[in-house]
Amino acid sequence: MGGAVTAVSSNGTYSFTKPNRASITLLAGLGVEGDVHAGTTVKHRFRMAKDPSQVNLRQVHLMHEELFDELRESGFTVAPGELGENVTTRGVDLLGLPAGTLLRLGDEAVVEITGLRNPCAQIDDFRKGLLKQVVGRDEDGGVVYKSGVMSVVREGGVVRPGDPVEVELPVGPHRPLRIV
Repeated sequence: MGGAVTAVSSNGTYSFTKPNRASITLLAGLGVEGDVHAGTTVKHRFRMAKDPSQVNLRQVHLMHEELFDELRESGFTVAPGELGENVTTRGVDLLGLPAGTLLRLGDEAVVEITGLRNPCAQIDDFRKGLLKQVVGRDEDGGVVYKSGVMSVVREGGVVRPGDPVEVELPVGPHRPLRIV
């Protein structure tokens, strides 16, 4: 089970979107080198206001490019990096993976999925009506978050578009992804 990296993005300042790069460097225990969300403690502004000492479970944001295809069918044009993700993938069911899944990105980098990204109202500032497209309901009325997964860096390395993504499921009972 695997796919490929289609884009990598980072931004050294707080901004909703992140420019695409030729490569990014993941730093073990920190995140994307030079990215505003890198660090051992939380860097998300809303979460920092509540408790700046929280462990950073949101070092690297990954999003499946298939979401952009789905959004296009609903009339929204979105490109990699525009929703703030660091790594855009294709061919990996990110939302269907359990917490603790390891993703090998390229030759060296390994991230561990910690949970789901919960999109905020800034998405509607970016494209009016987009929030309703990335947060939905399942058949039972439960909330479904589609805007990617968050992870921490277990092994550092350079990640580039075209790199393979290898999936290693955790041993033991699988825990479903929850908001982090």
